[in-house]
Amino acid sequence: MFAALNQTVKAKPSFADIQADVLAGLTVGIVALPLSMAFAIASGVAPQHGLYTAIVAGIVSSLVGGSTINISGPTAAFVVVLLPIVHQFGLGGLLLSGLMAGIMLIGMGMARLGSLIEVVPYPVTLGFTSGIAVIIATFQIKDFFGLTVAPVDGHYLEQLGAIVQAAPTFRLIDFLIGLLTLATLLLWRRFRSRVPSHLAAVILGSIAAWACSRVSPELTVATIGSRFHFELQGVVGNGIPPFAPSFDWPWNLPGADGLPVGLSWKMIHTLFPSAIAIAVLGAITSLLCSVIADGMSAGHKHDSNDELIGQGIGNIIAPFFGGIPATAAIARTATNIKAGGRTPLAATVHSIFVLLSILLIAPLLSRIPMASMAALLFMVAWNMSETKHFIRTVKVAPRSDVAVLLICFSLTVLFDMAIAVGVGMSLAAILFIQRSISLTTATKVQGRAELGELPASVAVYDINGPLFFGSAQKAMKNITSVTPDVRAVVLDMSKVNMIDMSAIVAMESISRNLQKNGVGLIVSGLQPQMILKLRRAGLRKKSGKVEFSRTLAEGIAKARKML
Repeated sequence: MFAALNQTVKAKPSFADIQADVLAGLTVGIVALPLSMAFAIASGVAPQHGLYTAIVAGIVSSLVGGSTINISGPTAAFVVVLLPIVHQFGLGGLLLSGLMAGIMLIGMGMARLGSLIEVVPYPVTLGFTSGIAVIIATFQIKDFFGLTVAPVDGHYLEQLGAIVQAAPTFRLIDFLIGLLTLATLLLWRRFRSRVPSHLAAVILGSIAAWACSRVSPELTVATIGSRFHFELQGVVGNGIPPFAPSFDWPWNLPGADGLPVGLSWKMIHTLFPSAIAIAVLGAITSLLCSVIADGMSAGHKHDSNDELIGQGIGNIIAPFFGGIPATAAIARTATNIKAGGRTPLAATVHSIFVLLSILLIAPLLSRIPMASMAALLFMVAWNMSETKHFIRTVKVAPRSDVAVLLICFSLTVLFDMAIAVGVGMSLAAILFIQRSISLTTATKVQGRAELGELPASVAVYDINGPLFFGSAQKAMKNITSVTPDVRAVVLDMSKVNMIDMSAIVAMESISRNLQKNGVGLIVSGLQPQMILKLRRAGLRKKSGKVEFSRTLAEGIAKARKML
């Protein structure tokens, strides 16, 4: 814990480093401001909850996490998981799920699971991230085209059907505002401006929407202020409340029925699967972001377990201030690195910038058109989809990997991200076992010059590869079926690098069968720690029946003595 802070203190940053971090933090804050609101809206909650997340989790996770340059906050990856929770359990259920996920993340970090999560197969990661991108983009069609869609709590196809049925409610003015925002996002880089494209696009969209509303009331578009309302500290208003995030118990906030969700064992039990999905996705996303950040920043290296603990603490504290689940954000972290950020000060400045924006310009933020938010999320979805990598993987990857990719993608879109990751990991594990089994062989040695002339009554088998539950039976099934004239079997196990309980049981079975037929067994070249495992399991040296040797030559000599 506090790995990022300790690294910063040891590095003794100079005034120039501090200045660079402040500027980087301001840059990231400008980018994070519209994104945080957009991700909250896409998740089904009011935009200020995304801002609260950027403020609280942004500071906490950066100070106590395992990376000095990660920027944490709401992310697009969470949308597909959070939206169903909000529909079913409301804001209170979502914040309670995030709190539970934070506890799980700390448990993962303390159990040193960081390195295990980092080895999630690429087809699984690409499959569910591309699927999430499709869902995010689909759900923005409503606001981008100004459609009036009836609420639907079903799966993707049902919600897509509702969007199609709402096509007659298309509003040209909303579409034009969204198109202007999207065009700005796509073309802004050509101007080589230091103003981030996200900020420029949202400002131009807001100005255009305001100008249209001044021309005619019929040209008024939906905005954050017209879509969202708040009642806070005795003040009722529209859009973003101009107050700093305040403390409240997450279980006191409303559920889907408008009443406090409450804190009970039944509610915890009900939300437990959702919390697991948030924790697993948060861990994968944060560690993936950390690996990418290490590659972009020379000399930087994160601590994966401390990063999980830091994200867990951030997700525990944020719900008490209205923050939704958070994770390290790849786009904002990359922006931080490119802007010169090197310490947690940049993340802190980014959070302070978001806080000041709420306090000072909340009325202006409330004027942002919903079509502009949709265009912004279209761009996020496109960048997240990694279309080029998806197509390339389908073209060049082995068929088994392509199958995992397409299954994960389809399950994410049609059913649920948690199901997709679970099925994808299971398929990847099965494929890994199959490939590992194919690498393990047990062949009878014949005519090897260095062995000399072997008696017909001595059989030598070369066992190569790991021996585990998948490969042990395959590798050794032919050893017991020796010809009647064989009186001694030598197993050359010098190339065996792993042995588990299934393999031990298989060797015990071989030993019993050979002894029953009066055939001796010599285990040759097995590493000492593996011999110790066999002895603990009861497979010990028995003169004339079971022997161990350091080398194959020694093993053959012992076999001759058994004859």
